[in-house]
Amino acid sequence: MKRIVDVAVSTDPIDNFQNIVDYAKEMQGHAELLHCDIMNENFVGKNTFDYNVVKTLNSMSAIMLDCHLMVNEPANDVSKYISAGANIITLHYEAFKDKNMLAEVLDYIKKCSVLAGISLKPATPFKEIRAFAYSADVVLVMGVEPGASGQDTQEEMYDKVAEVNHFKRDNNLNFKIEFDGGVNEKNAQKLRDLGVDILVSGSYVYNSKDRVKAVRFLKGLE
Repeated sequence: MKRIVDVAVSTDPIDNFQNIVDYAKEMQGHAELLHCDIMNENFVGKNTFDYNVVKTLNSMSAIMLDCHLMVNEPANDVSKYISAGANIITLHYEAFKDKNMLAEVLDYIKKCSVLAGISLKPATPFKEIRAFAYSADVVLVMGVEPGASGQDTQEEMYDKVAEVNHFKRDNNLNFKIEFDGGVNEKNAQKLRDLGVDILVSGSYVYNSKDRVKAVRFLKGLE
């Protein structure tokens, strides 16, 4: 049976605030989520935007907001993203020196009725975050190094997705597997078959002549 998955269109290819708002409005009703790539230079070599833009997006569009925080030690900012209207807040395992604090922040997000996600860079083995996956709502596997749109998926990340999916099934867990990095028409079906529940797309959908059709293709509807 063909798997149909959710699509989160990313803000990463867009550097103009008004264009992000327009894109959110265009994609609502087609993509399930707007993947808000929030970066600062203490984690990746790029600055994007913060909770103030998320708040504006929440007030000006109806699309669900999937906030991927690519910042070091984000604990102090999480409450601001919750207040801004984030539906998912995903934290990087590597962003916390104190892993006990990571566990506390994930728990806090869930207590605020927001979905809590944990992400890992390509070089981080999944075994390092297994303990956190038990309480996560989303596990975000990065297929590329975070920080730049348009990269090709690293081949070994398909094995990592399979590992995450086996762990999920073996332990009867309900978290969503999200994949971000190099998603396109060539690998979407493979990722769906490996168990991905949410495909993040930056350049592929944004640069498509027919964005709605591109989203439907990633979902598995075309």
